Amino acid sequence: MGTTNNKTYKIAVIPGDGTGPEVVREGLKVLKAVNAKYRIKMDLTDFDFSGERYMRTGEVLPVNAIEELRKFDAIYFGAIGHPDVKPGVLEKGVLLKIRFELDQYINLRPVKLYPGVYTPIKGKGPEDIDFVVVRENTEGIYVGTGGFLKKGTPDEVAIQTSISTRKGVERCLRYAFECSRKRNKKKKLTLCGKTNVLTYQFDLWDRAFNEIGDKDYPDIKRDYAHVDALTLYLIECPEKYDVIVTDNLFGDIITDLAAVIQGGLGVAAGGNINPEGVSMFEPIGGTAPAFTGKNQINPLAAIGSAALMLASLGEEEAAKAVETAIMKVTPMMKSMRAAEMGMGTDEVGDKVVAAL
Repeated sequence: MGTTNNKTYKIAVIPGDGTGPEVVREGLKVLKAVNAKYRIKMDLTDFDFSGERYMRTGEVLPVNAIEELRKFDAIYFGAIGHPDVKPGVLEKGVLLKIRFELDQYINLRPVKLYPGVYTPIKGKGPEDIDFVVVRENTEGIYVGTGGFLKKGTPDEVAIQTSISTRKGVERCLRYAFECSRKRNKKKKLTLCGKTNVLTYQFDLWDRAFNEIGDKDYPDIKRDYAHVDALTLYLIECPEKYDVIVTDNLFGDIITDLAAVIQGGLGVAAGGNINPEGVSMFEPIGGTAPAFTGKNQINPLAAIGSAALMLASLGEEEAAKAVETAIMKVTPMMKSMRAAEMGMGTDEVGDKVVAAL
């Protein structure tokens, strides 16, 4: 057992705000156990990029923060957002800035229903809900291109432009094709778009999807769904899906829907991936300020994100072991919802460590 090399992985840890530090603490507890069992070496460095820091210093990110983060093998992130800071300041200034500046062009969201976890979809079980959403992460509407005309007057105009580049679309699609091939399950890739209305943007996506598929991935079945239709299908027949690829906005929306069908934000892990650079791993739930400091938040999404981080570092065996441990713990829990788990945040972490 253990890593095949003597490398020490340099991990930047950003606990963030609210319940972020609590779930990160449990993730690090599990990582410590994994590292001991598989003889994986990690050098952890804490970064205090948070709402508290912003209110204290007036600075969202230090000037040299991004250059500092480039020196790491991965970033382990909690959550960002503070009730006393205007919405968007921290999210744009920390999370989106890291994603964009480090070119983390893939948002990876595995959607898997674990044993004993409630799904609101009647008659569906773990064998029906097991797919991955690959979301383009650095283009689309989130680039913030646009502006106001006559702001604050009755004639005000607000314009926000969605930007897709051939390069950005193609690298996202290739990652998704590779993901489907590597999973080796249904070997099917579904493009989620809106070709009937967003005729320029999704004409590009659709052409690139079929050109790349014909040329380089003839072994992967191709499928298409409008985003509005997909929100129906994910509820009606989630078993149809293997890998779904989509743009930034639609990916943001459908992954929250997907989180609910896999048991809620408490189990929804995510990765912001730059396959050639530094990737960042985080639970997709927010800061949950109502539960801060109460030992009531579900840490499984953060622990699952640590497993995703291990997999991205090439430590597949260790990553699988963490996921298996999570699957042993979920049937012991009353619910995946905060304050309803039947145990505390720290106890969930302890049980995952014991299951390892």
